[in-house]
Amino acid sequence: MKLRTILIVVALICISGAVFGQYRRWGRRGGGDWFQPLDPGDRRGVPDWQVDPNFKSDVFTFVRIRYPSHDWGRGGGWATDFPDSDLNFPFRLQQLTSLKVDPQPKILELTDDQLFDYPFIYLLEPGRMELTDEEVAALRRYLLNGGFLMVDDFWGGEEWDNFHEQIKRVFPDREPVELDLKHPIFHCVYDLKEKPQIPNINVALRNKETGVTTERPWDPQGINPDYRAIFDDKGRMMVIICHNTDLGDGWEREGEDEWYFREFSEKKAYPMGINIVFYAMTH
Repeated sequence: MKLRTILIVVALICISGAVFGQYRRWGRRGGGDWFQPLDPGDRRGVPDWQVDPNFKSDVFTFVRIRYPSHDWGRGGGWATDFPDSDLNFPFRLQQLTSLKVDPQPKILELTDDQLFDYPFIYLLEPGRMELTDEEVAALRRYLLNGGFLMVDDFWGGEEWDNFHEQIKRVFPDREPVELDLKHPIFHCVYDLKEKPQIPNINVALRNKETGVTTERPWDPQGINPDYRAIFDDKGRMMVIICHNTDLGDGWEREGEDEWYFREFSEKKAYPMGINIVFYAMTH
């Protein structure tokens, strides 16, 4: 088992205040149904920082999972919000906490041997995800050996059903458990008063006056933010499932509209993301 225990994370709660530093306007639209590898030299306006060369391996690295899906093959859904969310979120992590963070995110497939070098992985838009048998086995092995998976940005009953079918292939005997608002993951760094629902920026701006934040108002299973988890036999959370919410868009689109940044990126998407990372790395 090669998963690294990042001891530095114990100091994560040295928060530099609940306010954000200088707000910079960055964020060009990416992801969606296309994908281009990220040029390590292109920060897209996101500030860079240096990692101690003596501890290059002892840092938190944001790892996005590339997976196969219906209709899109290995394109589409998995690359949504890339690369801006993958650059902005690590920047905010290192800005707002004492966690040592790699400025360069990674993209891996579940069958990649490097997967076990990273204790935290991120997967989004699984509404059409269709894992291979090899990927199912690899994900099961990764999670049972101490890894943590965050699932984000899928809405409504149809997308839930597809994801549920796929995750049940990974854990046939384990069912996602709804997390009560009292669960520590909502309070461990930022004390959230509600389960955050972050819509994509277009939905948010369109419904600015009404305050509607769901992207599926016509779907009874798409109305309320839904956070569930899968636990191992010792009670360790292995998977958090963020359904009917889009934290990644809150990270990606933070620089495109001041109101969206203040209402969703700053108040909800980043606090919930930081809480999830802290909880995953310390429990």
